[in-house]
Amino acid sequence: MKEMVGHFRSIYAKLFVFYNKIIKGHCKFWIFQSFNGLATGSLISFLMAMICAYLYLFPLFQPVIKEYEIPKASSSVGKCNVFEGRWIQDESYPLYNSSLCPFAERGFNCLANGRKDSGYTKWRWKPKNCDILRFNVQEMLEKLRGKRVVFVGDSLSRTQWESMICMLMTGVEDKKSVYEINGHKITKRIRFLGVRFSSYNISVDFYRSVFLVQPGPVPKRAPKRVKSTLKLDKLDDISKEWIDADVLIFNSGHWWTRTKLFEMGCYFQVNGSLKLGMPTNTAFRAALDTWASWVETMVDTNRTSIFFRTFESSHWSGRNRNSCKVTRRPSSGTKGRDHSPISDIIINVVKKMAAPVTVLHVTPMGAFRSDAHVGTWSDNPLVPDCSHWCLPGVPDTWNEVLFSHLWSTNGTSLQ
Repeated sequence: MKEMVGHFRSIYAKLFVFYNKIIKGHCKFWIFQSFNGLATGSLISFLMAMICAYLYLFPLFQPVIKEYEIPKASSSVGKCNVFEGRWIQDESYPLYNSSLCPFAERGFNCLANGRKDSGYTKWRWKPKNCDILRFNVQEMLEKLRGKRVVFVGDSLSRTQWESMICMLMTGVEDKKSVYEINGHKITKRIRFLGVRFSSYNISVDFYRSVFLVQPGPVPKRAPKRVKSTLKLDKLDDISKEWIDADVLIFNSGHWWTRTKLFEMGCYFQVNGSLKLGMPTNTAFRAALDTWASWVETMVDTNRTSIFFRTFESSHWSGRNRNSCKVTRRPSSGTKGRDHSPISDIIINVVKKMAAPVTVLHVTPMGAFRSDAHVGTWSDNPLVPDCSHWCLPGVPDTWNEVLFSHLWSTNGTSLQ
């Protein structure tokens, strides 16, 4: 509204200045000099002024054609907060077809699973004060040539991994040159998946580590309700596989809930001591402190770019948060979903680190996308899903931001 008011003020000011020019004779209009012709002359002058003003101001009323264009590389990315912005419709999206990408899980391919409206694929994230670099698949393949990209986390991390592979595959002519190194199909439980782009010597790997720290057995003399433990002071034992990556992208948080821990009999351990009364958020912070210490002591940050993606907004509703209503368009408000205690912990831990780690603070942008969840369009329609995202969809934007950051070679960084 403020922009509209300012726009009309600008037009009014130009009309006023232009009319003054007319009165002073700059347009050389004939005006009656006699008193009897004053009214008629004024009317003619006014009409002619309006005609000239229209011709003078006409460019202002041209339609805004570029509203939905994808921006080209912008030098304004710099230190701009790319996670503050809005979603705008863009007909050039989506960036790929999931049905043509063998690494997109059938469960996330909503259109193939019967979703009729494809409008949710036509939205682009527009930061408030800058632009994300336009995704150029050939340039990114060359940028990643000879590199190893590793995703570590839960199923949302696997979704981003699938999205990246599908995005990069659009630039590869020989699709058979892209393959999973062990011949594995994507499953929800497998601990490691590695896809190789042989023509470019690129590896894009995924490690399933939903807590990042090490699971442990039940200690001796533990209460009967304890079925398993998490060692908050020890990183996952597969962490040795992550060290030599060129790009590391972490996520965690969705499993740090009472229902997925205490109700399943999983409790926390620190220095071999069982911590039955420790809250989940306190435990999550302790686990992240362990992760931060591992990064600072084990990872060569001169070689490896490290990212941590924040909590992804879900859109469960109802008294028990068991209702999943997928909308046709992004929601107009966030209803508090743009903030998360888990995201706050991630941001605060990273701030205290000596090692350079970039937080991908995707929580606010996902808060609006009530239209982009899997819902009942999965491989199991009887179980609604308002946590995971359709592919193509929101995870592609996470990768666009990631690629934009990796492409910034002039000393700038995204915050």
